[in-house]
Amino acid sequence: MRRQLCRNVRVAGAGSPRHHDAGRPQEDALSDDVTREATRRRTFAVISHPDAGKSTLTEALALHAHAIAQAGAVHGKGSRRGVVSDWNEMEQARGISITSAALQFRVQDVVINLLDTPGHADFSEDTYRVLSAVDCAVMLLDAAKGLEPQTLKLFEACRARATPVITVINKWDRPGQEPLALLDEISDRLGIQPTPLNWPVGIAGDFRGVTDVETGGMTEFTRTPGGATIAARESLTAAEAAERHGVDWERATEEFELLAASGQTHDQAEFLAARTTPVLFAAAVQNFGVAELLEAVIELAPPPSAWTDTKQQPRPVEAPFSGFIFKVQTGMDPAHRDRMAFMRVCSGRFERGAVLTQARTGRPFQTKYAQSVFGRERETIDEAYPGDVVGLTNAQALQVGDTLYDSRAVTFPGLPRFAPEHFAVFRPRDTGRAKQFRRGIELLDQEGVVQVLVSDRRGVQAPVLAAVGPMQFEVAAHRLEHEFGAPASQDRLAYGVASRVTPEAAPVVDRERGAEVLERTDGVVVALFADTWRMHAIAGRLPSGSLPPIFAVDDEVGA
Repeated sequence: MRRQLCRNVRVAGAGSPRHHDAGRPQEDALSDDVTREATRRRTFAVISHPDAGKSTLTEALALHAHAIAQAGAVHGKGSRRGVVSDWNEMEQARGISITSAALQFRVQDVVINLLDTPGHADFSEDTYRVLSAVDCAVMLLDAAKGLEPQTLKLFEACRARATPVITVINKWDRPGQEPLALLDEISDRLGIQPTPLNWPVGIAGDFRGVTDVETGGMTEFTRTPGGATIAARESLTAAEAAERHGVDWERATEEFELLAASGQTHDQAEFLAARTTPVLFAAAVQNFGVAELLEAVIELAPPPSAWTDTKQQPRPVEAPFSGFIFKVQTGMDPAHRDRMAFMRVCSGRFERGAVLTQARTGRPFQTKYAQSVFGRERETIDEAYPGDVVGLTNAQALQVGDTLYDSRAVTFPGLPRFAPEHFAVFRPRDTGRAKQFRRGIELLDQEGVVQVLVSDRRGVQAPVLAAVGPMQFEVAAHRLEHEFGAPASQDRLAYGVASRVTPEAAPVVDRERGAEVLERTDGVVVALFADTWRMHAIAGRLPSGSLPPIFAVDDEVGA
């Protein structure tokens, strides 16, 4: 890849104004250290439709960074182990990602914080939380299927946050669409200009390598057994590529030159403004094109920059420490059943053992147990910098959307709750395990696996679980049984729409046929309706504004 692509990269934080005080050399030195460390960080998420190869790509990136010795595949055979990012038992059994995972590793002098996200639409709320904590996204497309519904939704989530997106067209080792057609689809359906950084030599299903923009030649790939190790790469001159690959090389260079002539070339400023998306071609299962992606992330993805607080004020990376809790997870260590809060460092230097302030409650929080995370594996860390993801264990007091800070108070905007569309009553099968059942429901609610609704009519032993998709119920039932020892029965309810309801209108709605009012555990009163038609019919008899939507700015976790 051409190094010139990054000549105009503006390093976030490096040019930020700082007010130096001659009497405070220690603070100035710390500020400089934080700024320097922040420029070395790249924090990004991998997003895709299910089965586009997201977890395989995540593993391949870790392999190319030499963070692991051997790559696995979700459906690996023989000696190939499961992917490190899919550590959950259900993920390994089904071959899909149902929870996000964090991996931190180094490539030369750069610290990579990679967040693998669930691809399934039923877990889109978890993906949205992860996207709130990254500076860039890698969007993975299947070469045969192109843009799929979940891909479109995830891209819109990135667009809403103005998150720069690098696009990878994966599975080029299998039959697929024409590369020019795929770029046209990106442009037409996403409204963003694709700017290829390389071009495939060989049609989909016969992947030979990619054009090398820097040398004008080609990078040729050679398969390794099962794709478990890094694929061999050989640099060819244009003449050598023409001799070996003939018409395939000629076609690749002609198409790439055509795109360059039409202005579809990388512009760093346009990319950072989320108006263009660099495009690369890969076959992650064969480890083809993965090194090129890793290089693109290092060179093009923005380093951490200032976060905006609830008062719309930016907090520079060199400001006193602040962090944002974007995920809470229990069950990562079955032997201890601990609870881990994933914190994105937003500013300053994090030091293990520091006593921080929790913005939501104003209470102190002790950070004695701080760890870096690599899938399920973890190790104690003593410090972290903006962009890093820190796992805080035994963090019962922390919730998704919480802000932690040191010295100078700050609160970052919370995360919205999605409107659920599926509802089920859960009950313990064994009443003797009622305490474990209630504890499990409480933790699943705090993690955001499901939303929990209760009412006097149903009682605390029969909560209604609300979900974006039905697979969330499967996850909840599996974890209740295997993590908390509380097998549960579930009865689906004939509701399909949820809305908040004002206290004045709640009793009226609760008496209506095809409707029910419950309270979410955070105190929000929620009305369930059989369908949209029924909701509108009831709303027509209520004062205006009685049924505000659930997904709303003022309905944010941690706000």
